[in-house]
Amino acid sequence: MKGKILILDDNRSVLTALEMLLQSEFEYVYSLQNPSCLVSTIQKHNIDVVLLDMNFKAGINTGNEGIYWLHEIQKYDPTISVVMITAYGDVTLAVKAVKEGAFDFILKPWDNNKLISTLHASMRLRKSKIENVALAKATQNLKQELKPGSQMIIGQSGPMRKVMEMVHKVADTDANIFITGENGTGKELIAREIHRYSKRKNEIMISVDMGAISESLFESELFGHTKGSYTDAKADRVGKFETANKGTLFLDEIGNLPLPLQAKLLTSLQNRTIVKLGSNIPVPIDIRLISATNKNLNNMISDGLFREDLLYRINTITIDLPPLRERGNDILLLAEYYLHKYIQKYDKAGLKINQKAQKKLLKYSWPGNVRELQHSIEKAAILADTHIIDEDSFSLISTASNQRIDLQNKTIEEMETEMILASIEKERGNMSAVAKKLGITRPTLYKKLKKIDN
Repeated sequence: MKGKILILDDNRSVLTALEMLLQSEFEYVYSLQNPSCLVSTIQKHNIDVVLLDMNFKAGINTGNEGIYWLHEIQKYDPTISVVMITAYGDVTLAVKAVKEGAFDFILKPWDNNKLISTLHASMRLRKSKIENVALAKATQNLKQELKPGSQMIIGQSGPMRKVMEMVHKVADTDANIFITGENGTGKELIAREIHRYSKRKNEIMISVDMGAISESLFESELFGHTKGSYTDAKADRVGKFETANKGTLFLDEIGNLPLPLQAKLLTSLQNRTIVKLGSNIPVPIDIRLISATNKNLNNMISDGLFREDLLYRINTITIDLPPLRERGNDILLLAEYYLHKYIQKYDKAGLKINQKAQKKLLKYSWPGNVRELQHSIEKAAILADTHIIDEDSFSLISTASNQRIDLQNKTIEEMETEMILASIEKERGNMSAVAKKLGITRPTLYKKLKKIDN
């Protein structure tokens, strides 16, 4: 058997007998008559198992010495397996040692087979403990890697102050949170802020972009699967729910979840269990759920695309993020934040945004919200030839329709028409794709097109 064992006994003949017996069972066998060098020997030779006598001084059989040295071993390395060896009359003391952390005890005179079997089992425990320690370290490192970065939530406007007040009120609870807002408003950033202030902050937060998962993989991605549950299932897989156990699960763009999986998600949230694809065994889960969407789920409920009972389940608390155009001078605060970031990244020391450019940023409607602002600042920083970013550095063209948007001069009907026509052009006339993109049914889309034609 691989491993290193250290034998401690004040009787030289006992040591010799045990050395001969165990030399074929362990890679290395070490022995000591005096425990004074115990810890240094363990440290020097990286010992796995210690066979420890209860008494070392002639005429003293209290067993206190053995228990003392057991504690010293545990202080140095709690993964080391300690087996006590004692005379028949000291069984009570040996049992006490087991209660205080020893793996087991062996009585003198010992049975060779039982002794070897006990030491083998103690070695297996040692390996298991080492693996568990390594796994715990790896898990902790993973948690640190997946923790949100140091990016702050920038904003002093009234709407953002209200959002942050709500975040701090609900963070310390386990209530399900539903975050709404347009694309690019920072829904995941708010979710991470909630996790950062929650009771689960030392556990993992798993983010799932529901819009980036193909419909055929939704169930496997969320709940996991067993080997052979479908053609390409070559091995068991742990889903996002199980990975986020004890922590927070963030489901971004939950409006993309297909109806059949909405029912399964609802059941999982109600029962606090999941069932993997290909299995019928419920697996307990303990998560804090945060969901987000840029879609109008009430309209989707009316169109039969989203379950009303699931919406009630996920939106115990709703946080509605304001679009950037409603955040006033936050636009300039964010612009300065991103400018500082890209000054460092692209070595553009001294770069500044002049007043005319600032006015232009404040006047623009930002259909892409904070994400669009960030990209605009990065582009301007990269292309700047001088230390000044002027108004001509920002083209500010809508990415959706490639047209300049002026919300103040458009009605809701005109904006809806523009959005539908732009989506049809982008999807090259694929009405199913257009309807899915807009979050409406095909019949609803055709009704709106008929109204546009009239």
